[in-house]
Amino acid sequence: MRLQNGPLSFVVNFLLGVAWASVLLGVVTSFLSFYQVSIFLGIISALMGAVPGMILVVVLEHVITAKERHLELQKQTALLEKLLAQKANNPPQ
Repeated sequence: MRLQNGPLSFVVNFLLGVAWASVLLGVVTSFLSFYQVSIFLGIISALMGAVPGMILVVVLEHVITAKERHLELQKQTALLEKLLAQKANNPPQ
């Protein structure tokens, strides 16, 4: 669990787990459906079965990264405002 706070974090982390489960399910079912015809066809179909879940994983990872970036920018803004207030209270001589 990468995000630690709030209900949105819980939902995003839960959906990330669902996305990885769908990748696994897509790989296994696709491979088992086509490996009897050809092992090469089974591998190709397993890769194709993983694509929808992997797209969802990438989208959710982007959401997590954007939220982490936003939280870090909030911290930086607070620090910069504190420095600006210190500079305003102590004018250079």
